[in-house]
Amino acid sequence: MSVAFVPNWLRGKAEVNQETIQRLLEENDQLIRCIVEYQNKGRANECVQYQHVLHRNLIYLATIADASPSSTPKPLE
Repeated sequence: MSVAFVPNWLRGKAEVNQETIQRLLEENDQLIRCIVEYQNKGRANECVQYQHVLHRNLIYLATIADASPSSTPKPLE
């Protein structure tokens, strides 16, 4: 099960750390490989569930990135 699945009673209370982010990135890597494999075998319909999990993980990671304080990049000269 995806690490992005969090019970309602825990939402907003979990601390996001580098280990969680790394696990999500590794899971996304496996999901992408699985999706490509199914598509290459002509079984695109069977990879929809993996695409949903990948999408949820990407949205979760984007939300973390948006909420994180970031340093503004210096303009290139």
